[in-house]
Amino acid sequence: MKNEPATLDRRSFVAGAGALLAFKPEPVRMALVGCGGRGTGVAESFTLETSARYVALADLFQEQTERAQQTLGAAAAKRGKPGVESSALFHGPQCLQRLLAARDIDVIHIATPPYFHPEHFEACAAAGKHVYLEKPVAVDVPGTRRVLRAGERLKGKASVAVGFQLRHATPYVQLVERIRRGDIGAIVCGLTHYYAGAIPRPDWPDATPAERRLRNWVHDRVLSGDILVEQNIHLVDVTNWVLEAHPLSAQGTGGRAGRNDRGDAWSHFNVNYTYPNNVHITLTSTQFIEGAWDVAMRYFGTTGNAEMRYDAPVRITGAKKWDFPGLGAPGQVTDTAAAVTGAFKGALDDADQKKQRHFIDSIVSGKFLNEASQGVESALSAMLGRQAAYTGRPWTWDELLRLGEVWDAKLDVARL
Repeated sequence: MKNEPATLDRRSFVAGAGALLAFKPEPVRMALVGCGGRGTGVAESFTLETSARYVALADLFQEQTERAQQTLGAAAAKRGKPGVESSALFHGPQCLQRLLAARDIDVIHIATPPYFHPEHFEACAAAGKHVYLEKPVAVDVPGTRRVLRAGERLKGKASVAVGFQLRHATPYVQLVERIRRGDIGAIVCGLTHYYAGAIPRPDWPDATPAERRLRNWVHDRVLSGDILVEQNIHLVDVTNWVLEAHPLSAQGTGGRAGRNDRGDAWSHFNVNYTYPNNVHITLTSTQFIEGAWDVAMRYFGTTGNAEMRYDAPVRITGAKKWDFPGLGAPGQVTDTAAAVTGAFKGALDDADQKKQRHFIDSIVSGKFLNEASQGVESALSAMLGRQAAYTGRPWTWDELLRLGEVWDAKLDVARL
């Protein structure tokens, strides 16, 4: 007898379709290593704005993990997600290794001091994890090579994102699209600035000098990469994005005058970059001033000018005027306490959430992204300006790439 083809009646079809619709993939499980202000803030945003949830926390200091557990627990409760169990809190010198040995973790979110980024990224890549790596990827040129090699090993196997969320801010994306289509003509030069106040930290009177350095790493040149590489790198990354290139050379100045903390990071930089086609970009920055916090990038073209601020406006002036609507008045007041952790109001309102959703979507879809090389290029671009300012002479990109000096913090973390 001839076999009849299998058929489904309407009731069976609808029931089966309902089962498919009811199916939901498991949420991406994330772990945070480095539970300071920025790391915890980004983790909170991931919890609120994406389907992912945090299942483990790691930090050198126990109270950091406990504080992050409370913050993320409150955020998780708002979204009906479970918080991080106390049994999944890891602290001490081996906290990352213990975290990587734990099961059921898909993503490692690295927010440790930048000095440790190459080592921590290599460990996560070796474990085959997806990685969300906060900027900068390294503090020295050899460190960038380590990140690039580890990133290559993950290509096509896992997603790697670097924390340059500005490239996802809707006003910036729309402005760059207009620049690309020629709305300001050929870019001739630009002015970028990051005027920030001091970043206050406790004195930790009972801590050893080594512990104090680690707790207040943002004041330490070697642990942070200095302010140009740790904080002002966002300006460099956006400029690389706008010009679709990295700088060819730099010259600069700077110093520490005006700071009163115990560290050795500089208080200001003034750098002139030269990009392909003889485009000149000036970057100025501070990290000590009182009563102000202002970040902006301006690019001047042959037929118009583009302005990108952290608050408002984001616009084009000239022959083809355009202004992104709804950002408020120029120079709106910035919450300086929030700005320290990278939280700004205005043009960047959706930057973090769009960046994070893009990352999680890449994992869920299997269309893995890899931003390691972009992160390396921007880190090297910032280091080029830093090197020119430190030495007081012009430096070229090719000279920088030949640097083999490894920055040594001279810290034995295992003995803390």
